[in-house]
Order: sequence, then structure tokens, then C-alpha cells
Amino acid sequence: MPVPLPVPDSVPPLVEPVKRWEDGVVREVSVPPLARPVRRGSLAGIPFDNAREAPDAVVISRKRPGAGPAAKSAPSRGRSGGRNRSGGSGAEWQDITATAFADEVLAVAKGLIAEGLRPGDRLAIMSRTTYEWTLLDFAAWAAGLVTVPIYPTSSAFQVRWILQDSGAVACVVEDGIQARLISQERERLPGLTRLWTVEKGAVDSLCAAGREVQDAEVTVRRAALGPDSVATISYTSGTTGRPKGCVLTHGNFFAEVDNAIELLHPVFKAPGQARYAPATTPAAPADLADPADGSASASVTSLTPSTPSTPSDASGTLSTLLFLPLSHVFGRMVAIGCLRARVRLGHAPSIRTEDLLADLAGFRPTFLLAIPYVLEKVYNTGRATAERMGRGASFDRAARIAQAYGAAVEAAGHGEGPGPSFGLRALRALYEPLVYRRIRAALGGRVKYVICGGSPLGRRLAAFYSGAGVVTFEGYGLTETTAASTVTPPLKPRLGTVGWPMPGTSVRIADDGEVLLRGGHVFAGYWDAERGGAVRTLEPDQGSGPGSGSGPGPADERDGWFATGDLGSLDEGGYLTITGRKKDVIITSSGKNIVPAPLEDWLRAHPLVSQCLVVGDNRPYVGALITLEPEGLAHWRMMRGKQGAPLAALVHDKELRAALQRAIDEANRLVSRAESIRRFRVLEGDFTEAAGHLTPTLKLRRAAIAEDFAAEIAELYA
Repeated sequence: MPVPLPVPDSVPPLVEPVKRWEDGVVREVSVPPLARPVRRGSLAGIPFDNAREAPDAVVISRKRPGAGPAAKSAPSRGRSGGRNRSGGSGAEWQDITATAFADEVLAVAKGLIAEGLRPGDRLAIMSRTTYEWTLLDFAAWAAGLVTVPIYPTSSAFQVRWILQDSGAVACVVEDGIQARLISQERERLPGLTRLWTVEKGAVDSLCAAGREVQDAEVTVRRAALGPDSVATISYTSGTTGRPKGCVLTHGNFFAEVDNAIELLHPVFKAPGQARYAPATTPAAPADLADPADGSASASVTSLTPSTPSTPSDASGTLSTLLFLPLSHVFGRMVAIGCLRARVRLGHAPSIRTEDLLADLAGFRPTFLLAIPYVLEKVYNTGRATAERMGRGASFDRAARIAQAYGAAVEAAGHGEGPGPSFGLRALRALYEPLVYRRIRAALGGRVKYVICGGSPLGRRLAAFYSGAGVVTFEGYGLTETTAASTVTPPLKPRLGTVGWPMPGTSVRIADDGEVLLRGGHVFAGYWDAERGGAVRTLEPDQGSGPGSGSGPGPADERDGWFATGDLGSLDEGGYLTITGRKKDVIITSSGKNIVPAPLEDWLRAHPLVSQCLVVGDNRPYVGALITLEPEGLAHWRMMRGKQGAPLAALVHDKELRAALQRAIDEANRLVSRAESIRRFRVLEGDFTEAAGHLTPTLKLRRAAIAEDFAAEIAELYA
């Protein structure tokens, strides 16, 4: 029999969105909050709440230093309070209990205070996705600080701009390379008084420096924070200019995280845990509780679920391995959510394929946070492996069966069909051990759910993973909205859309098709260095997807709506579809308006395509620049005996161009003939962040590409 799609033991009824119709179409949808708003306290209280309520619960597993190439962090400090678990890859993961994590947060917070950092000071963090990143985030909050994430791949100019604009007084980096990069800019950063390096024992140094600081000092600083206090200044990628600092409060994160935990019940809560949290507010520091209310634990119960986490064993623990950057609000939101719900969290600093696969096999998460590229990579790698074994046709048939199965499940969820037929279930059972189990094994073997964002996943891939036994929750949001504003509702997906509004969120479509958002997760404003606070007067910046960043125009202040700069539509069920960016719209010489994103997203999913830029502004037709995906190209060469052909010759290879033309023909089916790609050019190199063609979140810097490849674009119209 086929492996059934994962369904939780008990799923409370979904709250249907309230729809507002205008002129026969849905123009606005709202979903009421599932979690009551937090009225006091801050994110700084989460580790201490966990330690009080479930001291022995495993909240984090940390890869034992030296266990593999991805383990490039500071020496173990011996505060795990838990056991070691051996993964299938042979690496060991060290369990860290709630008590142990709270103790280390406290020790580092005291060190930051001892080093002279004052409440409200900005602490920048530049690192890959490591345990220390999360530790420093919570320690900074416990010390009353504001954290400023910096992408580890940022250039010297980008780093200097963020440090200058935010007014950061201290910075923690992961390694010596990053330390040298910042050191070269120190003359231009007079306000930066401290620079610590994790590889050189920064955490131990801070813990040692804070030994004479009283715990009560941290308690006082925590108590001074509230939901309206600034938690972080998170900078957008800046596709059209300098990155802008988004001021996110502790309340923004609570509104996002608490409602996500309640909505995505099977992801964040073990069977038997109550869906609705019993209380609403993080507990106050114990020695500052109002005497009239009794003790903190009696008077104010944390929203963190009071039911203990499932046992810390390989078969039962809810867990995720985080490999997306914590400098991206999408990853940060999930990290906070895991600690809030006491879901075991791991960090994977290396995204090299071999390192990540080894970490997934060792950690064996139950859900993942991913961008479409990762799921495309797993699919394309599986297909390439099957082709090398002479089973490419069999894989393709299995893929079609999974897609049909996923579509049938979707239809049944909407009352539009009986679900997968007996014959379809039998075919799926046939390919379960041959294909689907191998796909899940590439994700660690236990993954049941994937939260996906950053760019559209697409109906084809979403249906495939659903049929293969992995439910995808696709979402949409921005840095300014503390990550997701919409997400696929559990057990009621509408594949190809980004779902319903998150609980507590309203979505409206403006007259020109722009997506407007409103809710408690919408940011306080952009950071104004001169005022030292948040303002909301800047123009939209850049692309869609959780944490991708854009900005409001003046109209967003009306009725509290935030203008995203994204174009979209709502269907009759209240599901949102994103079609592209307002600023990216191409207007051909004949006056035809074309949104390039659907074509680009479809082509990027092809195994031979790395990046695609659709062009045609003020031109007679649409063209495209295409770059080649190295692994996909290597496989294509091997299968056709062209390993020795130079790249300069391959970009003109008739067989390769024919394969790309077939992909373009498929993409063109999404649009009208006037919007279709007529000609394309294959480039020898790829678009890279180092060359200024991509943002740290891998979004296209269109103006920079158009300038650097002006000759190639001109040839498309010669």
C-alpha cells in the first residue's frame, strides 16, 4: 500500500477567510488571528520561559564541532545539558536543553553588558547559519540590544553601509575573513567600538567578561522591553539601490510567529498538544512580577505551549534543520518559532550539496524551511540519477503519477473530487520504494512538511512533492512583514497560489493590481539614521517572497495598508496569486504590458537553467538571456558524450539550444503569443552576487545585468 500523505491526529477546523467582493471579483480577504496579541514581554523571555516550563526539553541540537566540513564554529563550551545523538552520516549532534540554552543566553548577555553595550545599542551579526547566531540573537535581546543581521556574503561596501546606517556599536563575525573585511573599513566606522570573531572564541570571551555582572542586571533590561520595543533592523537586499533597514519590533515577531504556530499545527505541535495556546503573554522576569499577582509563573503564563515537547528521540521529536541564512527574515522567523514552540532546531552552515545532504541525513528533520531552488535541485538530481541508470522514462512516469495524485488530493480537499482513485493509489504504491522514498531520503528521510518561500514554487513541483508524501506550505511575504503574510492552509491547498492570509492579516488588491497588506506583523517603518527611529516615507524597493523586501509608497498610510510593490490577484476562494513586481513590468514598443516573473520562474526550474532574465522594454518582442546550471550541464554533457566540448562552443550547440527551446516553448504556454519569448541568448558565465548581478537572496539586479550585457541584448533584436 502507498505511504499515506501525512495527516495530524487531530486538526481543528480551519478559519475561512472573510471575503469582500467588488464588481464581481474578490478584492479583499481577511483571516482573524488565532493567537491573542502579546501585551507585555519580549522575545528575550522565550529561553527563560522554556527553562522554567520544560527545563529538560531539547530545544536545539548542535553539530559536534569537528564532526564534518560544515561544523566550522567555536569549540564546544560544555553546556549542552543533554545527550549526543549519532546521525546516519556518522556525525554527532549534541542536544541542548532549555535550561542549558537559557544559561548560555544569560552568560552571553552579561558579557555584552560588561563590554559596555547599553539598552538600545545596535549589535550587528555577520555569520552563516550557526548555533552562535541564534545564541547571540537572544543574548542581545536579553541585554536590551537591537540586532542587525548582515549577510555573510556581503561586500565591503554593503557591510560598511549597513554598519554606518544602523549606527552599530559592536559586531560579531564568524571567521577571520569577515573580520578582516570589516577591519579594512574601521576608519570609516568611528562608531563601531567592538568586533568579535566566533572562530576565535568570542562567545567564551563574552561569558568570561560577564562573570562579575549580576543576573539581576539582565532581568532589569529584559523587563524594560515590551512588544513595541525594536527587536531588529533587518536590511532589504536592495535590487534597485542601497538596502533599507526595516525596523521590526518584538510585537511584530510575536504576531507572525504565534499565529504561524497555531495555523501550521502539524508542523509545530506534536499530536495531542492543544492548538490554541492557553495564555497570551510571555512571563515577566520572576523577581519583577507584580506582588499583587503572585509569582510570575502563577500570574502570567507564557504563550509557549505548556505541554512538554515530545521525547527527545529519533522517531518522535518534531525538528527542523535550518540552512537558509539567519540574516534573512524568513529563516529567522522560523528559528524563533521553533524555540517558541520547543521544536528541536539545528543549524547547517554549509549549503554545499555534499555537506547539506550529510547534515540532513544526520539530523533527520521532520520539516524543512526551503526556497524553490532547493526542491528543484532535489527533483532534478533525482531525475539525473535515474537517467544515468537508464531509468529516466520510469522517473518521468513516477513524476506524472505523483503530480496526478497530488492534484487529486487537492481536489478532494475542496470538495471537487473523491480523491485518488484505486488505480492511482496502486500506481503510487508501485513507485513508492523506487522513487518517492528516495526523494524523501534526500531530505533526511523523515521530512513530512516543507515551508517554502522566496519565489513561486509552481503547481507542477508542488503537486509532485504532495504526491511523493511531502506536504508543501507555500507562502508570500517581505522583510517589512516579518516574513510570511500568506500561506497555504493545512489540508486545503490550492496549488500554484500562495494561499490565504496568515491569521491576523488582511490582503487587498488595489485598482492597479498591487497587493496591499495589513496586520500586526507589518513593520514599524524604515530606519532613519538621522532621526534614530522608524519612518515610512520611502519608495518600494524590491521583490516578493518571504523576507525579500520592498517598501511602501505614500498611499500605504491610508487605512493602515502597506503597499508591497507586488502585483497579484485573489480568486473566489480567497487564495492569493503573485504575478510579479510593478517595477519589473516590461512595456514593448507596441504598448503591451508584460510581467516577466512567470516566464523566468518556469525556466529557472529547468535542470539546464541557472538564471533567466526576460527583456523587451521598448522592443518589438520579448527576448531572454539564459545562464547554464553547472551540475545540470555536466549531466547533459555526460549523457551525450560531450564532456570535452568547451563552454564557448556549447552555448551555440544545436542539441543544447534545442533542449532550451523546448523549455521555452513550455514556458510560453503560460502566456499569450504577444508575451512569449521569441529569441534567447545563452551566456557563457552565470549571474553572480560578486559581479553585482544578484542580491544576497539571489534576486536579479535587472539594471546591472542590462548594463553589463547590453551588447548581448542588442543582438536579440539585430
